[in-house]
Amino acid sequence: MPVFCSYSGATALRAASSLPWTAAMVSFAGFCAPPPPVVDGWHALIRSAATTSAGAHCALLMYASSCRWESREGPKSCATSLPWTRPIPPGPGVIVRSEGRPSRTLEVSVANDPHLRVSHVTKRFGGVTAVDDVSFDVPKGAFATLLGPSGCGKTTTLRMIAGFYDPDAGDIEIGNRRVNDLPVHRRGTAMVFQDYALFPHMNVRDNVAYGLRVAHVSASERARRVKETLAFVGLDGLDDRWPNQLSGGQQQRVAVARALVIEPQVLLLDEPLSNLDAKLREQLRVEMRTLQRRLGMTFVYVTHDQEEALSLSDWIAVMNAGKVEQAGAPWEIYYHPRTAFLADFVGAVNLVPAMVAEIDDGAVTVIFGSHRASVRRPADVALARGQDVRLCVRPESFTIAPASSSGPGGIALAGSIVRRAFLGDTMRYWVKVDDREWIVDQPDPGAAAALDGAVALFLQPDRVHVIAG
Repeated sequence: MPVFCSYSGATALRAASSLPWTAAMVSFAGFCAPPPPVVDGWHALIRSAATTSAGAHCALLMYASSCRWESREGPKSCATSLPWTRPIPPGPGVIVRSEGRPSRTLEVSVANDPHLRVSHVTKRFGGVTAVDDVSFDVPKGAFATLLGPSGCGKTTTLRMIAGFYDPDAGDIEIGNRRVNDLPVHRRGTAMVFQDYALFPHMNVRDNVAYGLRVAHVSASERARRVKETLAFVGLDGLDDRWPNQLSGGQQQRVAVARALVIEPQVLLLDEPLSNLDAKLREQLRVEMRTLQRRLGMTFVYVTHDQEEALSLSDWIAVMNAGKVEQAGAPWEIYYHPRTAFLADFVGAVNLVPAMVAEIDDGAVTVIFGSHRASVRRPADVALARGQDVRLCVRPESFTIAPASSSGPGGIALAGSIVRRAFLGDTMRYWVKVDDREWIVDQPDPGAAAALDGAVALFLQPDRVHVIAG
C-alpha cells in the first residue's frame, strides 16, 4: 500500500487538495484532532514547517501502521512487518477515528425540526466574498439542495458545513450542536465528491471500508457493514473490482456507499451526477431519491441543474452572488419566485413588464401592453398603484389553440407563431403578442398537428405570479 503525502497550508489541504484521494482521506479521517490516550491503526500527522502571514504551513502524512499512541509526543512502539511503516517523529500528532452513528431507518418522513442550521455565515477569500451572510434551516430527514450558477457560493457553503473551510463569521449547527470548531470526522457528516475521489489502489471493498478502518471498527463488523451497504446501493458481487473496471454510475455508487457505511447524520453531495451522461443521470436521480427516502437521512446536495434540483428535493435554497435568493419547497421556488433572477434561473419563463392599476383583497389589476387583467395578489409583498412589476408566467400554464377557437376563459391573448421547437414530450412555441414574444409549451404534441400562423392563448389568472421590482 503506497504512502500519500500532500504539502500545503493546513486550510488549503482540507479545502482544495490537488489530489482527490487526499481530500477524501481528510474527509473520512479527520483533521487536526488531538489523539486519544491509546489508539492503534491508521494515523495522520500534521507537522508544522513554517509560519507566515498566510498561516501555518503543514505537512500531512497519512499511513497505516500498528503504532500505539500513549501521549502526544508520539508512538512508543511500531510494528516493523511492513517495510514502509516507521515511527512518527516527535510533533503534534493527529489520530483519526469516528464516533458511532444512529442505525438506519426506513421510510422516515421529513420533520419540521431543523437538522442543519446555517446562521449568518460569511466566507472571504482575500478581497472576494464568496458567501455573504447566508442563513437557512434544513429540516430533519429532508433531501435539501443548494442550487445556483457557477461561482454563486454553493460549493463553498457545502465545504464549510463539511469542515473543509472555516467560516469567517456565523455559526453552523448540526442536531442543535455548534460544529464550527469540530474537525471533519466529528461533525457527523460524510461527503460524496464531484469526481468521486475513489482510491485507485483499492478495490471496491477496501474503498468502502476505508472510513471504518480509520475508525478502528473490528474486521468482522467492518465486513458485515461493507457487505450490507454494497447490497443496499446495488453493487453486490463487485467487491473485488478496481475503480478503473467500473462504469461511471458504478463509481458513483461506490462513492455513496463509502459515505453511507460510516452512518453519518448528514450526507453532503457535491454535484455527484455532473460527470455522467444524460440518460444515466436521470436513472441515478431516481435511485438517489429512493435511497434517501429509505434511509430517512438528511441529504444536502449541490447542483447547478434546475431540473435535477426540482426532481430530487424536498427543500431548495437558490443562491446567487454569495447570497440565498429564496429557500423553500420546489413548488414555491418554481411557481412563486420572489425575484426576476430566480424566476429566470429555475426553468423557462415569461417575464413581462406590467404596472399595478388597482389593488383589492387577494387580487391586483395589472396593465401589460394593451391588455388589462386581474390576477392573484402575492402574499407578503407590498404593492402600490402605479408600481412597476413583472408578471411571471411559466410556458406550460398556457392553453394554445388556432385563432378561431374558443377557449376556457380567463385571460385571452391573440398572437402569431414566430418559431417552434420539438422537445419530444413537448412542443415549444414562441408566439408574438403585440411587440413581445411569449414562450408557450404544448404537452403531448403527437396528439395533433403542429400549429402555425395565427393562434389564441388562454391563461387562468391564478397562474400569473406578480414579482415586485
